[in-house]
Amino acid sequence: MSDFVRVEKPRPHVALVTLNRPERMNAMAFDVMVPFREELERVAGDNEVRAVVVTGEGRGFCSGADLVSAGSPPGIAGLQIPSIARRSMKLLEDVVTTMRLMHQPVIGAINGASIGGGFCLALACDVRVGSTEAYFRAAGINNGLTASELGLSWLLPRAIGMSRAAEIMLTGRDVDAVEAERIGLVSSVVAPGDLLETCYAMAARIVEYSQVGVQLTKQTLRSGQESGFHAHMEHEGLGQLYVRLLTKNFDEAILARKEKRPPEFTDT
Repeated sequence: MSDFVRVEKPRPHVALVTLNRPERMNAMAFDVMVPFREELERVAGDNEVRAVVVTGEGRGFCSGADLVSAGSPPGIAGLQIPSIARRSMKLLEDVVTTMRLMHQPVIGAINGASIGGGFCLALACDVRVGSTEAYFRAAGINNGLTASELGLSWLLPRAIGMSRAAEIMLTGRDVDAVEAERIGLVSSVVAPGDLLETCYAMAARIVEYSQVGVQLTKQTLRSGQESGFHAHMEHEGLGQLYVRLLTKNFDEAILARKEKRPPEFTDT
């Protein structure tokens, strides 16, 4: 495990993955992002983990590209600048897609600055809970570049709508925690000291449900962003039938309700 990424299991079936380079506000240096992706892949393959919380150490969730000490991407020996640049971007893109493709729901505990590529990491989470210290910025436009990077122009309109996304990306202004909650960029805002406990409570509720049911719900939510309505509705129906016909979860839910007790979903 890298010094720049910490993985813990603070609750049963819950993993906490922390970007741990607070002196650089967890900027996207290669020696941070490579182990971050590797740890996410490892957690995704841990079948005991049924919900994941991602956060940053210190004042920042992730402050985007490290403009001071980004380091070098691995595997670039013999490549020229155009190929190195493409390899570098692909490595960062893989971090975002890895988060989105994890089996488990990913809850983003957005503790502070979420800037540029860090904004994209936040949007790659399935759920975002913000600290009152959280803020978001599509920083590329401020730096004379495009505001769109790592899927931001695709992810942000789907989170908050096209008009709001366009205004935020084209002006490069900060979105504070109060506005983020109002426009649906985060599901709730809490005091900094309550952030992780709020996320753990959400994760604990998620892990009470059917593991396969939760995973299919995440999958259909994601596919719904990427497919037409009729294809998505068919996907939803197949997922519902899959769990209904191949497990006794529904029968257990009905019985537990009748017996006034929490259901115990075994997926068998």
